[in-house]
Amino acid sequence: MNISDITHAIQKQRDFFATHKTKDISFRLEMLRKLKKALDDYEEKLTQALDNDLKKSPFESYMTDIGMTKKELNFHLRHLKSWAKPRRVKTSILHFIASSFIYPEPYGVVLIVAPWNYPLYLLFAPFIGAISGGNCIVLKPSNHSPHTSAVMDEMIAKTFDPEYITLFQGGREVNQALWKERFDYILFTGNPQLGKIVMEAASKHLTPVTLELGGKCPCIVDREAKMDYAARRIAWGKFLNAGQTCNAPDYLLVDRAVKKELIEGLIKYIKIFFGENPEQSPDFPRIVDDSHFERLCALMGSGWIIFGGKTNKKTRYIAPTILDKINPGDPIMEEEIFGPLLPVLEYETLEEAISFVNSRPKPLALYFFSENKEKQKIILKQTSFGGGCINDTIVYIASQHLPFGGVGFSGMGAYHGRASFDTFTHKKSILKKSNLLDIKLRYPPYRGKIKLLKKLIK
Repeated sequence: MNISDITHAIQKQRDFFATHKTKDISFRLEMLRKLKKALDDYEEKLTQALDNDLKKSPFESYMTDIGMTKKELNFHLRHLKSWAKPRRVKTSILHFIASSFIYPEPYGVVLIVAPWNYPLYLLFAPFIGAISGGNCIVLKPSNHSPHTSAVMDEMIAKTFDPEYITLFQGGREVNQALWKERFDYILFTGNPQLGKIVMEAASKHLTPVTLELGGKCPCIVDREAKMDYAARRIAWGKFLNAGQTCNAPDYLLVDRAVKKELIEGLIKYIKIFFGENPEQSPDFPRIVDDSHFERLCALMGSGWIIFGGKTNKKTRYIAPTILDKINPGDPIMEEEIFGPLLPVLEYETLEEAISFVNSRPKPLALYFFSENKEKQKIILKQTSFGGGCINDTIVYIASQHLPFGGVGFSGMGAYHGRASFDTFTHKKSILKKSNLLDIKLRYPPYRGKIKLLKKLIK
């Protein structure tokens, strides 16, 4: 692809947006229905592509990518009309006689950049919100998931006119070309280092951004947790997609009194989920590429391997692995793991665990296991993170009623459900003034009016 094609494609989208066609709710609904049909038509190809890229089982592919995308799409089809209506709000007495409204309007031409770990869902979930919002859209999937990206490219090209929606495949050269262009909104999912590059590029055009950046998500297990449930839900959340999940439990902080019991439970459920030899399991994915595989193997040098540790470079297999005797300064605690390695740290008091979490950059997610409601309140009050669960992991992202996003180092902005529509629409405030009466208080001369003004402004 010629890089100049990008500039040309964006200009075509600007021209199409200027026709105001995308602002019609009927048009947006029609486009969402076309996307729904395309997802049904391409489901088999997408399932195979996810297997080719990440060795995902059909069940996991549907649960975490295809099914989640369809659920998001159906939610928008049901609610778009109500979201898009102008919303009447209260009007101050200072503006008597008047009425006040908030009009959601599309930004224009928006860019959505997605990573490789959930290549369909993390591109299409915000994409659905951008359609609902009435925008023209440029999509950029990851080149690390080439099979899925190729299927999505074919699907988009056959379903939509490029002047409305277009997808660009490619690596760094394409990304750099995109950062030079002016967009009206950018949503980027990736790591904090790349997030800084995106934000710097956006700042040159004062483009608003949503950044979903991950980070080291803590999982705190209290002595009053139901340990069997905790072990099962942590093992599932950590080793889903072989740990290649931005909001997976990155490390465990476990009350010393229950550490041994929890580790035994984790090992039990790893074996139940994936068998004695997870390498033979049809349900355990692989690491996406050689560079990530080598990075993860190096991180296994931290602490002691108490379970797992087996690797196969040829197939990029890394077993579900638990590491003990971890020091806070070990390499595995210095970066987001993004793989099937689970370091375990212990604490004496909950205050100690909270202090440890708060001494580090704010994470995308936090998980806390405890039956003690007072301790739950303390965790929620004294720690800052994007979102999370009490007594579970991961699953909060499956709710269209909960905005998904980070805070601080883990990102800014949010999407999912109504939040996706809100992200891709500007809220235009309008006050409609009546001509039945014109109170002269605001007009000069002001002498003798200040007492009345102060009363009205109270």
